[in-house]
Amino acid sequence: MKISVITATFNREETVADAIESLRAQTFEDYEHLVQDGGSTDRTVSIVQEMSDDRTHLISERDSGIYDALNRATARATGDVIGLLHSDDFFASDSVLEQVAAAFADPDVDAVYGDLHYVSKDDTDKIVRNWVSGTFSAAVLKTGWMPPHPALFLRRSVIERRGAYDTSFSIAADYDSILRYFSEPGFTAIYVPEVFVKMRVGGESNRSIERILLKTREDYRALRKNGIGGVGALARKNLSKVGQFF
Repeated sequence: MKISVITATFNREETVADAIESLRAQTFEDYEHLVQDGGSTDRTVSIVQEMSDDRTHLISERDSGIYDALNRATARATGDVIGLLHSDDFFASDSVLEQVAAAFADPDVDAVYGDLHYVSKDDTDKIVRNWVSGTFSAAVLKTGWMPPHPALFLRRSVIERRGAYDTSFSIAADYDSILRYFSEPGFTAIYVPEVFVKMRVGGESNRSIERILLKTREDYRALRKNGIGGVGALARKNLSKVGQFF
């Protein structure tokens, strides 16, 4: 089994090395690292090149945003399984990919996911928010449930069958794709109750009131588009985040 790990970058010279180092530390070594850079003007590309090995595949070119970048990288992935490693994030342990590969040993498994820690930008040992995913069933989608996108790995055939990110969403294409995949009849997802990823706080969807409102509108559109629910599911989705801070 080969795992394709995708990293989209744009001017992330301060954090991209941490992401790469966490990947290089993995005990599971049969992976490829697809770095899709959006034309960085800082040292991001140089850092990636300096840390590259024969599993690294870097392209730097203009794109139309993160979801376009992720789609471009996905299109050139050759692994059986695809996962993300955002340039501000890093794997929480050196056994993440090994645990993912073990779960995918069952050919009927479509997705594997774990938990996520939001950590302080200035002190990555300080946990700000703890996202415990919990087990999946078709019914929980209507409650606003979703696994943490950075802690989700998908069999490549799922993406080929159901499509990649819908770039008409500027913030919520990840939620839309999760609803599309996980609502497929017979979809099988395995929850590994371990923290897979640590994410620095300050993500794109929460950096201003305007972005939060846009995220809310797009989440609602994703729910309606996929026939999952409406205002009730959206409200429960947002309320579910409260407990992650305690």
